[in-house]
Amino acid sequence: MGKTNPYKDFISGGIGGVCLVVAGHPLDTIKVRLQTMPIPKPGQAPLYKGTLDCALQTVKKEGFFGLYKGMAAPVAGVTPMFAVCFMGFGIGKSLQQKHPDDKLTYPQFFKAGMLAGVFTTVIMTPGERIKCLLQIQADSKVKKYAGPIDCAKQLYREGGIRSIYRGTAATLLRDVPASGMYFMTYEWFQHILTPQGHSRSDLSVSRTLTAGGFAGIFNWLVAIPPDVLKSRLQTAPAGAYPNGIRDVFKHLLKDEGIFALYKGVTPVMLRAFPANAVSILDYVSDFALLSHQSILRHYQTYFYQI
Repeated sequence: MGKTNPYKDFISGGIGGVCLVVAGHPLDTIKVRLQTMPIPKPGQAPLYKGTLDCALQTVKKEGFFGLYKGMAAPVAGVTPMFAVCFMGFGIGKSLQQKHPDDKLTYPQFFKAGMLAGVFTTVIMTPGERIKCLLQIQADSKVKKYAGPIDCAKQLYREGGIRSIYRGTAATLLRDVPASGMYFMTYEWFQHILTPQGHSRSDLSVSRTLTAGGFAGIFNWLVAIPPDVLKSRLQTAPAGAYPNGIRDVFKHLLKDEGIFALYKGVTPVMLRAFPANAVSILDYVSDFALLSHQSILRHYQTYFYQI
């Protein structure tokens, strides 16, 4: 694979990431609402029966654009997130290489991906906090926040920078192992999908998309439990969980059982291939000079984190 222009890489990654957010955000909104809906009282039906019911209720009450509440925060963070993610992944690889051309093992890719997850948490946490609060307030009759900027201001007034970064440990718990899983499985799927006698740079868009899609699925199998805990912690009233994610975990297991850790898994899995297909199409039409591998590395990495 030839060298690519880092500035073009950065710009095209940002544009493709924005397209990916637009394509995947409705299912993300459904995911967060399923994860944070109140526990029904005895004899009462749950607020949402599932993914489809949540989508239909949202559109009925708030219109189609109700599915896009809170989208501004991830859109604003997508380009810098790409930068720090690949910087972290690059550092993680170089720390394990004696020479730049050394090939890494799959466990080494996992470690490098974990470091990338640490780097992105700085940007991801406040964006996730604001996004989730705006997504769940759309169900309320009284709107506390007028938008992402107003939300950030109110959070800062209420608890300073600590309030904006509530859920940092939970975000780390989600993104560090999930990033490692993504990068490792992506490398593995790329390897097994490469025809014998060919190089990875010869892979078709469909095979590259398949590798990224399945890597995203494996990533979310790791990420969804801590993501549930993160969503609940970040949207809970101040003081609801004094011990942070540990209290969320204890309350969830006591009140709902272990399977509650997988609430929202259906919309998460549904959005994987469609969202990446949109980013691929955008990329091919506007920035066809970059390689297929570069496309997937940009777009899939952002997909699994939102």
